[in-house]
Amino acid sequence: MKLQESGENYLETIFILHKRTGFVRSIDIAMELGFSKPSVSHAVGLLKKDGYLVVGGKGEISLTEKGRFVAEKIYERHRLLRQYLVALGVSEQTAEKDACRIEHVISEESFEKVRQHVQKACGLLEKADGGYSPVSKV
Repeated sequence: MKLQESGENYLETIFILHKRTGFVRSIDIAMELGFSKPSVSHAVGLLKKDGYLVVGGKGEISLTEKGRFVAEKIYERHRLLRQYLVALGVSEQTAEKDACRIEHVISEESFEKVRQHVQKACGLLEKADGGYSPVSKV
């Protein structure tokens, strides 16, 4: 079953929060996303049932291998697309919103071509500008 956009957003948020703090609870997700705790608890239950995450005895939420795979993929798409849009001159705020939408609908093939283009462009920019690249850390 294909994971819906909301599920991908939850997994990405859990991934980011875990990177930031090392410990994730439902309340942390609710605060980060601006959702109610009951809504988050419901979503966490569905993601747990589908094998994307586990919940420990103290309420700590961890991604399974399956969940981490999806979260890392979405996070990578988000970062690259956001940085690419900013490099094209899109405002930070608009780039953030647009990347969040695009990351869920872009095909593997299209994303791979965008990534290759960005990597090639960055390599050319680094040679031309002595190491400067507007799309750094891609």
